[in-house]
Amino acid sequence: MYLLFLSVSSVVKYEIIYRRRPRGKPKREEDESAPLDPAKARERVFQRAAKLLAAKQRSVEELRERLLETRGGTTAIVDEVIARLREYGYLDDAKFAQSYASLRLRERPIGRRRLERDLSLKKVDKETTNAALNEVFESMPEAELIERAIAKRIRLRGKPKSRADAKKLFDHLLRQGFGFELVSERVRGLLKSEPDDA
Repeated sequence: MYLLFLSVSSVVKYEIIYRRRPRGKPKREEDESAPLDPAKARERVFQRAAKLLAAKQRSVEELRERLLETRGGTTAIVDEVIARLREYGYLDDAKFAQSYASLRLRERPIGRRRLERDLSLKKVDKETTNAALNEVFESMPEAELIERAIAKRIRLRGKPKSRADAKKLFDHLLRQGFGFELVSERVRGLLKSEPDDA
């Protein structure tokens, strides 16, 4: 009798504890596979765009790719949202390219080719990239930047003492995006000044 009472009370406890309303957010009633209402889809895509732009600046094409991945993000809706964001001044590839390039140059000295590649990865068109880089390198010439890059490398690794060290410096500067002629001129100049300094 006692066992029967225990098992019945356990069942009642189970019913009370586990059958009550679940905690947390209620489950959405909307089916994920059902098509969205166009107005709701537009609102969802616009909110997604606002979140993406709040996280970091993006180019138009970069944002377009991300918005097309959003549920309800059709080409027409994404184009409409992008047009509205441009109208509000939140999307401008020229401003994006210029601020991206100047920020990267303030962080560390890199060359024009590296910035061109980085902006092309951000899906900024070539004309906009060239205009932004011309403006940025007008205020910060590449010759000054390479001197800063060489000084930083020497501070970290010391002056090149052998041809192998000079080759490493040469390769490092090329990877940083400086032009071949500029790099070879500066490294040769550094090697010529080496015996005089010793």
